Amino acid sequence: MWFRTATDLAAAIRDREVTPREVVASFLERIEEMNPRVNAIVTLLEPELALKAADEAPPGPLQGLPIAVKDLEDTAGMRTTYGSPLFAEHIPTHDSLLVERLRHAGAVIIGKTNTPEFGAGSQTFNAVFGATRNPHDLTKTPGGSSGGAAAAVASGMLPFADGSDLGASVRNPAAFCGLMGLRPTPGRIPDHGPGDPWNPLPVLGTIARNAPDIALLFHALAGPDPRDPLSIQEPWPLPPTLDDFDPSSVRIAWSWDLGGLPVEPEVTAALEEARAELEALGCTVEDAEPDFSGADECFEVLRGANFAAAFESIVDDLKPTLRANVRFGQHLEVARVAKALALRGELFTRMREFLTRYDFLAGPTTQVAPFSVDIEYPTEIAGAPMGSYIEWFRSCSRITVTAHPALSVPAGVTPDDLPIGLQLVGRHRGELDLLRLARALRS
Repeated sequence: MWFRTATDLAAAIRDREVTPREVVASFLERIEEMNPRVNAIVTLLEPELALKAADEAPPGPLQGLPIAVKDLEDTAGMRTTYGSPLFAEHIPTHDSLLVERLRHAGAVIIGKTNTPEFGAGSQTFNAVFGATRNPHDLTKTPGGSSGGAAAAVASGMLPFADGSDLGASVRNPAAFCGLMGLRPTPGRIPDHGPGDPWNPLPVLGTIARNAPDIALLFHALAGPDPRDPLSIQEPWPLPPTLDDFDPSSVRIAWSWDLGGLPVEPEVTAALEEARAELEALGCTVEDAEPDFSGADECFEVLRGANFAAAFESIVDDLKPTLRANVRFGQHLEVARVAKALALRGELFTRMREFLTRYDFLAGPTTQVAPFSVDIEYPTEIAGAPMGSYIEWFRSCSRITVTAHPALSVPAGVTPDDLPIGLQLVGRHRGELDLLRLARALRS
């Protein structure tokens, strides 16, 4: 049953064609087969406990569907390491808000998916569990930081997965693994910490094989919560109608490089095919993009300031690249942080105004194809040197600072059959329209 979509499985369980136990057992068999090669699921319930949890799963939209949550989310009684040796044996006593919602919706939490240390970086490896590999090519990375989640879904070990996205961490691994990955508007999926609850840069998101599966999981996670001051009050519809969509009325702004970023030719070639598919649907596609001036400064300064606060007490024990980020944040001048906050407001306004003329912005999710699992990040893209491990995913981080939702959709493959993603950016709080467009493009 593991190859069936999440929506098919949910319907089969509701109609009593299959039982939650049968579904979970099928995925456990797939995990036993695939995980030793991929290393995506790093903590796994004993089979008897997982099957017992399936038998006891409460009614809900996700009843009986297995999920392993990202190893940044606290799970009561289940090891949660945050990808750090400092927490290698840490067992929380409480569930995170996201885990609470999964359990309430009937999902069966069978384990945890791999992440880089504290989710920092878009290549999934750490000193606790090692590297996760891309199911499309085991010599390549699945991206990150939700690389364990994406690799688990792409290899059939999970029907869908949660993720978190600060700079690129849902969109990048979805693109590298040939999946869909949704970074929603800040507050759409509430999160109650730790850290600054007013910070809109880090969000929780969803990864799946298709738009209906994204929508199914998204419904279970979205909705207001008083513990998150940014949480959006309007409920997420269920079931959302994704087929009620007319592509011929859609205007899409197309950007090849999102403000002059270096992009590898094999990425551009795959995007050319995706653009032709959008035009064949009847969409009007025009070359255009908003002004991204200051986006990199905004992202890197605010990320550094937040990391300085989060990791001050353990900075000397962090991996070198993350330690450098924290030191950068600790030495920021107040005026530079204030300027970055002002830039964040300007970037939101520019994107909002730009999307009054267009329905969507489309461009590359990543600037490179999946690269070797043995390197931390590409040091050069299309001949342009990358100064740090956070520069190579600016195609995503420039969207992050606009606070607009973005969805990575499979765009095609390279000549070596490595997946490439198309990033679709929607209007503020426009997740449903993004999913409708993705459904029309990849039905």
